[in-house]
Amino acid sequence: MNATRPQSSSILEIGPRFITLETVLKTLFLALVLPDSFEMMISSGRWCRKTIPSSPGIPEDFTKNTILVPYNDIDAIKSAISENKDEIAALILEPIMGNVEVVLPEDGYLEEIREVTLENDIVLIFDEVITGFRIGMGGVQSRLGIVPDMTTLGKIVGGGFPIGIFGGKRDIMERVAPSGDVYQAGTFSGNPVSLTAGISVIEVLEEENVHKKIDEMGEKFRDGLTQVVGDLGLNYVVQGIGSMFQIFFTDGEVKDYADAKRSDLDSFMKMFRSMLEDGVFLPPSQFETNFISFAHTDDDVEATLAAYEKSLRL
Repeated sequence: MNATRPQSSSILEIGPRFITLETVLKTLFLALVLPDSFEMMISSGRWCRKTIPSSPGIPEDFTKNTILVPYNDIDAIKSAISENKDEIAALILEPIMGNVEVVLPEDGYLEEIREVTLENDIVLIFDEVITGFRIGMGGVQSRLGIVPDMTTLGKIVGGGFPIGIFGGKRDIMERVAPSGDVYQAGTFSGNPVSLTAGISVIEVLEEENVHKKIDEMGEKFRDGLTQVVGDLGLNYVVQGIGSMFQIFFTDGEVKDYADAKRSDLDSFMKMFRSMLEDGVFLPPSQFETNFISFAHTDDDVEATLAAYEKSLRL
């Protein structure tokens, strides 16, 4: 494991066997190789190589070497691999999407990804910046029993202090200096404050049985929010897992970014402002994830549900 600066950019520096091939396969709108760097032109269910940067300043060389596929579409991944045989070095994704709200993998999706990447000698990288130590001590991979070749983690490892970490299988990590030929360093590499804070958080997570409490509270909250939505006769969708939750201002199942984009953004912002007036500060975007923390209480849950009911009536 290696402490670093922006996690996924460092991964792309690792050695000839792993990242010398031209194309890196990404999943649609999962913040990884270059976080939040790409928009895409795509028809539902198809992979796409014609990508459009979501912000000025993203070089064309980055986008031309990236294939995008929708989340929860294993056929699109298989098609992209088949039609770009022996060109794809790595597949990188959030195993549970958190950068477009909470979108869960369909049954068998991650298992099939693991299988197809092994069959085609493609490095599988899980971005667990959001889910690492939140879904469980071992993240999504531990909770669902699927082991990638590499993993990226964010400031949760530093107890909220600045740090990024990537780790992986021995044959990959041995390519990183000082044992290997791929140089990697950063301002917060091995930073004592960040690492001490991170160790302290891990100790609390274990000693206080934090995940059990926040998972139970998360389930209680999602059940309550679903009931609020149903009682008001709204067709909105509540999704989440563990301590993660969000309400999609759209009807029908949300299984990828295209589904999330159907949401009524004006109605969401109206709710956001109402919630803020009632003292509940949510992320100011339909495409962000909400979290319940160990500091929250049952009273906080009830007060937040009451604020949701009030705001959704407007």
